Amino acid sequence: MVTTSDPGLHARLAECAYRIRRNAIRMGEVQGQGYIAQALDIADVLAVAYGHALRLRADDPEWDGRDRFLLSNGHYAIALYAALIEAGILPEEELETYGSDDSRLPMSGMASYTPGMEMSGGSLGQGLTIAVGRCLGLKRRGSDAFVYTLFSDGELDEGAVWEGIMSASHWKLDNLIGIVDVNNQQADGPSTQVMAFEPLVDKLQAFGWFVQRIDGNDLAAVIAAFDAARAHRGACPRMIVCDTKMGSGVPFLEAREKNHFIRVEAHEWQLALQALDAGRQA
Repeated sequence: MVTTSDPGLHARLAECAYRIRRNAIRMGEVQGQGYIAQALDIADVLAVAYGHALRLRADDPEWDGRDRFLLSNGHYAIALYAALIEAGILPEEELETYGSDDSRLPMSGMASYTPGMEMSGGSLGQGLTIAVGRCLGLKRRGSDAFVYTLFSDGELDEGAVWEGIMSASHWKLDNLIGIVDVNNQQADGPSTQVMAFEPLVDKLQAFGWFVQRIDGNDLAAVIAAFDAARAHRGACPRMIVCDTKMGSGVPFLEAREKNHFIRVEAHEWQLALQALDAGRQA
């Protein structure tokens, strides 16, 4: 974990976000598919999580004193693998095995397969309630570790998520930091049209959470929000609401009609890498 006093922090995390995006695109090319738009939109958040906020040991992903990062939206696994590679928990050469038989990188996150994957997330809406249990267990053991959980705005349709929101506040779980990716896309259409969830900040605050809403693709805002969530002194859980852009960092994917599983043609994977590289040099 680095500190905000490091003069090169922003530059290092920008490079980390770039490499997470690049790793994800390379994995997508291996299979010719993947939840790439989501991986690109959440890369800045994962860069800050794994390059700055989380207490972990790359050579010992089961270290008992680690912070836990739960991926509730298991279809974002390609993004988390890309971050685990950057964190040194997974070797870069394994990205070539993505989605293949006997790979440690299945297309949906599986805790039993992948070092650093804290939960299996194929069934949506479970991460926050699992995080509540983990937080209670850590507190009863006297641990000062934090539990982070990333979930999608579509998961707000699930009643279990709101049970987790209510119970986390009841138990005053100040070791819980939730992150909700609001990209306004889910399988059946725009999330706000499938099931209206706004005003989200007001609702979460009414449940007793410390809430920040940020542009999830503004790296400086993400860093500040993660720091504020961890430093908050109130005896309550913390939530970071991240408004993100699907396909962020690759302009032609940003502009594409948004859908849950964006179509990328065979020749476009290399074009996406080139666009990403061009943006890095700009």
